[in-house]
Amino acid sequence: MASIWHDGLFAAALAGGRMNFLSLITGSFAMPAAENPTVAMMDAAYAHHRVDARYINCEVPPEKLGDAVRGARAMGWAGFNCSLPHKVTVIEHLDGLGESAAIMRAVNCTVLRDGKLIGENTDGKGFLKSLREVVDPAGRNVVIFGAGGAARAICVELALAGARSITVVNRGRTRGEELAGLVGERTPANVAYAPWTTNYAVPENTDIVVNATSIGLYPDVDARLDLDPASLRPGMVVADIIPNPPRTRLVREAEVRGCTVLDGLGMLVNQGVINIKYWTGVDADAGVMRRRIEQIFGV
Repeated sequence: MASIWHDGLFAAALAGGRMNFLSLITGSFAMPAAENPTVAMMDAAYAHHRVDARYINCEVPPEKLGDAVRGARAMGWAGFNCSLPHKVTVIEHLDGLGESAAIMRAVNCTVLRDGKLIGENTDGKGFLKSLREVVDPAGRNVVIFGAGGAARAICVELALAGARSITVVNRGRTRGEELAGLVGERTPANVAYAPWTTNYAVPENTDIVVNATSIGLYPDVDARLDLDPASLRPGMVVADIIPNPPRTRLVREAEVRGCTVLDGLGMLVNQGVINIKYWTGVDADAGVMRRRIEQIFGV
């Protein structure tokens, strides 16, 4: 990881004649982790705002998650992100949950507050902010693929934002029905589960389609979401939460069919802005973070 000690940061460490080389530590726990570009985006923001902090990308297998969380506690981390497959299972290792995370029962960001690790969820908020740049979900019909942590976060935020209906499409009935029931009980939206059949056809009245699965994530970039591409029609908004690569196969196929497409970079950047606010109190420049990610992917 490149050092952010430049452009006056070293001088800041000596402010008041007292040396301080104890940086704020943040990071991410995921499996796999190598393809996660968040570290570059976060370090760019820290450097831009002259925040003496580090973001460490860690590959943590499920059976080692408890050890990783205990290690973060022991080392005094300010907090960390959780990505696949830890967004739900991390809860058992935390001291409490924020309001939205308590509804979703999914965590993507932990924050050290008064010596306690509190789970928050910035995924859904980041997605919603990105979506609103192209369409307001209020009164819209949504189809979302997946029922994991990211899908939970997005479903809750869309429902709270006034979506008319949300259809959760998932291979496993139990998990899909659980998510539909959770959101339907706690929000005003009409939420239902639909089995994910082969070559799933998106209903004609759908306004927004969301891939909240890991299908298409690097390195399996040619993986295809099992849906009928002919059911994607002009006027639909098709969003993929995968940031790497930004232009997934779903995004490309939807664009060819005249859909308005939304890549995963907007969600990634916006949730990162919220994470930094939680950890440091700094209002990070989203433009700086987006440009760094676009530079990496050659967008």
